[in-house]
Formats: sequence, structure tokens, C-alpha cells
Amino acid sequence: MPLLAELTGHDFSSCKVSIIVGDLSAKGAGRWGGAVRPFLLSQALQRLGCGVEILGFTDDDTLPFINSGLSIKGFPQATYPRFFRSVRQLIQQIEGDVVYAYKTKASSFGVGLLARQLRRRPLIVDIDDWEMSWHGGDQWQYQPSLRQRYRDLVKPEGAFRYPDHPVYLQWMERLVKRADAVTVHTHFLQQRFGGIYVPNGKDTQLFDPSRYDRAASRQRYGLEGYRVLMFPGAPRPYKGLEDILTALDLRDEPDLKLVIVGGSPYDDYDQTLMARWRDRIIKLPKLPHDEMPQVLAAADIVVVPQQDTPAAQAQFPLKLTDGMAMAKPILATEVGDIPSILGNTGYLVAPGDSVAMADQLGAIFTNGAEAEQRGYQARQRCIAHYSIEGMAVVLAKVLAPFVSRRHHPTHAAQAP
Repeated sequence: MPLLAELTGHDFSSCKVSIIVGDLSAKGAGRWGGAVRPFLLSQALQRLGCGVEILGFTDDDTLPFINSGLSIKGFPQATYPRFFRSVRQLIQQIEGDVVYAYKTKASSFGVGLLARQLRRRPLIVDIDDWEMSWHGGDQWQYQPSLRQRYRDLVKPEGAFRYPDHPVYLQWMERLVKRADAVTVHTHFLQQRFGGIYVPNGKDTQLFDPSRYDRAASRQRYGLEGYRVLMFPGAPRPYKGLEDILTALDLRDEPDLKLVIVGGSPYDDYDQTLMARWRDRIIKLPKLPHDEMPQVLAAADIVVVPQQDTPAAQAQFPLKLTDGMAMAKPILATEVGDIPSILGNTGYLVAPGDSVAMADQLGAIFTNGAEAEQRGYQARQRCIAHYSIEGMAVVLAKVLAPFVSRRHHPTHAAQAP
């Protein structure tokens, strides 16, 4: 029995978990491979000794490759009514004793609810975003004209043909209480949906600065001669890159560069940034997850300049623990859980305050020894609170009732 299972007092080796993901494509969870939430959950569950499979929908034939023995099954992404065929195929291939739906979407949680009823499996829902925040939050209402309503319902490309239309998202949020358990990764989401707080974990053995050579990394990625502020994520307006770029303008030091790794899979926002700040930005291509520690080794500072929006408040920025695990000085904003995650190990400013960002950049580069010490403390904090092992310990408490229940058929999960 794995050590973590011994520590938690349960043997999970005979338990298998089926994680349902609404979008496994290159624009969804497949984009970053092992870096995103469903794969972090998988790693933590495997640390407990659980068998894990991921089932989801994709619009291409390419599935994420994770070198960990993880079973990944893809099914055609489609609109209604064809989507029901894919749902049926997915549910038939569920092998797990527990179903774990990732996100409150019809294409994941909705499928999980059906699986709970049809396959008599307990259902956990993991919430890592407030999905309605992308559509205006609680203020959003569906109020079309009669003609538009007809088009949405009847036309082949009508809005209601798409499984994750905001109307369906609202329905899914109301059904969260039907799940047997709920996990969340921020306190904002916990206040909204309840559930157990399971912050994102980091593989602190892979993300270990002692394994990588900074000078070699800078040479490999063409970053020699620059002071590198790194943003290892997908640019979006609420992530505050315009604020940090304005801070670089204020400092007006040519060797300060913002390095964006991967670019945006959603739109051309990164091109908009490049058009205005071409001399300030260096773009690196999307890299395999296993290569991310090497590129982070080249950074002088990791920046997480989130703006104060509902979408940002609901998120746990993965780039935050990337930088922490790699012992990098982190410049971030006081948004959502960021201050509590960093503790006193980073450099915090108010969201949108480019002047304060410019000042903090000066302080970091002027006081290198202090910045290095904070980076070291950030890594120790990541190991203590935000590792995959820590994530696994909390998940053991979530799973324990269902593992025990499997040995008592009279306590099997009931359909809603």
C-alpha cells in the first residue's frame, strides 16, 4: 500500500476514478497536458494508489500524451443532437468506481449526473472556474427576441445546439447539490458552491531549480543579455499583462523583457499586445509540460499581474506555483487567493497599479539577495502547502466515504 495511503489510513489500491473532461482538445485541457487541473487531480489520485482514467470530448484525433500510465479516452466533440451519441459512448466506457466531473458544464458535470443515474456510481464535481463569470455572472439573462429564440432552438448552428451555452451553465450550477461531493480550488468558489478546498498541487520534484542550469536555459531559449520577466501562461485581458508592460514602459530599460510562453489558444489577444509592445515582448512557443521547469529556470522574475475581476478571483493561477516551486521572485497582485498562497514570500501590489509594479521591479533587481531569499521561502511554502502530495492527502478525505461504501452494497450511491 503506498505511503500516502498508509498516512491517510485507507487503502485506495482497489479503487478506480473516472475523470470526465468536457474539452480535451488543444484549446481545452489538452493544451497544457499534465499542467492543468484534471491531470493534477490524476497525479494526486495515483499517489494514493488509485487507478485513474480520463474521458472527454475532443474535436480532433490528438489526445494529450502524459507519460504516467494514465488512460485517456477521447470521444467526438459535437453539437446537439449528435452530442448525445458521444455522451452515450463515454458513459458506456466508464470503468471507475467513482466518477469525478471536472467543471460545472453540461459536457462534464451534466454527463456525470447521467453516469451517476445510469451506472450507479458516486459523483464528485470539481469546480476550478466560475463558468458564468465569462458571460457576465449573475447579471446574465437569456432575453432574446422571439425570432432569435427560434433561431437558437431550431437552426443547425443555433446557440442551444452547443452543450455549454450559458443557459445550460446556469442549470448546471443549480444542480451542484446533486453531487455526492464537491471540490474547489479557491476560497471564492468555496463561498459560492461550498465543498472541500483542494488547492492545485505542483510536482516539486520536476519543478526543482537544483535540476536546471539557468545560464544554459537562457542560452537555449535566446534570452541571454536580458532581464527576464516571465509569464508562463495564456494571455487574456484580465491577466493584467498590459499593466506589467506599462510598468516596463515606465522603467524604460531596454534589457527588461516580458517573456510569454505559449501564447493564446483562444483569440489573437497576444498579437494585440505584440502590436503595441513589440520591443518589450519575447514570445516562446507552447512547450511540453515536462520542459516548463527548464524554461522557468531562465526567468529572473515570474509575474502574475491579475486584474480584479470575478474570473480572476475564481482562479488559482498555475503560474504562481510554477514560480514558487522554481524558487523565483514573484511579482503578483492582491487578487483572490494570491496573497494567501504566496504568504510573505512574494512581492504584492494592488491590481492595475503599474507605477507600483515598476517600483517593485526596481526593488527586486536592486536587492538581489533579498529576492533570492524570498524565492527560496516560496519554494519551501510550495512544498509544504501546494505539492501533489498535499493535494493527495486532502483527496483521500474526499474519497474515503466512497471507498468504504464499496464494501457495503446496501450503502451504494442512490440516483437523484
